[in-house]
Amino acid sequence: MIPVLRVLADGKVHARRQLIDEVASVERLTAEQKTVVLDSGEATYKNRISWAISYLVKGRAVYRPNRGQHSITEVGRNLLEQHPNGVTERDLRTLEGYEFTRDRRLVQNEMANSALATPESELDPIEQIEAGIARINDGVAAELIQRLHEREPAFFEQAVVDLVVAMGYGGANAKAARTQLSNDGGIDGIIDQDTLGLNRVYVQAKRFAPEGAVGRPDIQSFVGALHGQQANQGVFITTGHFSSGAIQYADSVATRVVLIDGQRLADLMIRYRVGVQVRHTLHIVEVDEDYFE
Repeated sequence: MIPVLRVLADGKVHARRQLIDEVASVERLTAEQKTVVLDSGEATYKNRISWAISYLVKGRAVYRPNRGQHSITEVGRNLLEQHPNGVTERDLRTLEGYEFTRDRRLVQNEMANSALATPESELDPIEQIEAGIARINDGVAAELIQRLHEREPAFFEQAVVDLVVAMGYGGANAKAARTQLSNDGGIDGIIDQDTLGLNRVYVQAKRFAPEGAVGRPDIQSFVGALHGQQANQGVFITTGHFSSGAIQYADSVATRVVLIDGQRLADLMIRYRVGVQVRHTLHIVEVDEDYFE
């Protein structure tokens, strides 16, 4: 990560591909080193630099003004000054705002880091793989939320509708629609549960910063919008989180309101393959006992 920050220290905006090449050049990677590839066929050095960039973005040490472009932040300059010989993910986790989640992922990350730090890990190989996948998903989840922030509101609302359909709602015909941005009556998406549209799910989507909280008034407004549609169920989705007052109010009203915060939103997008694609598939083998009988 420090070589990435050194390249970005010039204060300019660097395209991702250009940044990877410049880091490789600064580190004086040989032609032979560049030929080392992963099982997927990707060059190892490109993979490692890409992950370094992703972690620095999560730590707000690197800012992406536009898609595929990167520049250093004041946080990044401080990291470069304080850790000239190298910075670890653990160092990044001490930064305010680094983790948008502090749940099971952090525990799994610690497990994975522990497994990598000791010659003989207490984790079995399967557990190490699962912990590694959890770390990958954690990075992808954080990037998903950031990407949703970078795009226009209409894109976010459509992504939410796509997710609800991918989860199996929308009936056999997967009929769903995003409402108009103006005069939507507090409803951003409508999903029909049956062909005739007799049973509908109404969706509200609001983009908040990861540390931003949706308050009780927002949920009250959504419930009011549902009543205006004579609906008794809806889904409120945000990239931030919900205040305790918002959660309590949603639980107290007769109208069924499901709250999905940024953490759960990213998890669901990964699980139902919305905005993500499978990059690499692992095959775990074991001895076929039947063969040897």
